[in-house]
Amino acid sequence: MPRAYLGEFEQMVLLSILRMGEAAYGLEVRQELEHTTDRKVSRGGFYTTLDRMEAKGYLTWVAEVPVNSRREARQRRFSVTPEGLLALKTSRRALTMLWDGLEPVLED
Repeated sequence: MPRAYLGEFEQMVLLSILRMGEAAYGLEVRQELEHTTDRKVSRGGFYTTLDRMEAKGYLTWVAEVPVNSRREARQRRFSVTPEGLLALKTSRRALTMLWDGLEPVLED
């Protein structure tokens, strides 16, 4: 079976979900991603990516009302699946091997 390598944005979304833990609701994950990367994230692109990664089996979600929130509607709380963790580890390993030895060229 071929290895699955994640794209840059997919990696950032999964890592943001992991960082948020039990608070990984869509809006909060998107805000964390924007804050951490200093990058504007379109709502449509973000949710399309979530749907695509769910179809691949990299994440799952449950609908619930966030604790300590002013929102009363149920929201999707995301979590990374074991397949998603494996895809992250595989991509990280490949990138680390590519970066190895390039410190003299890439350091400031």
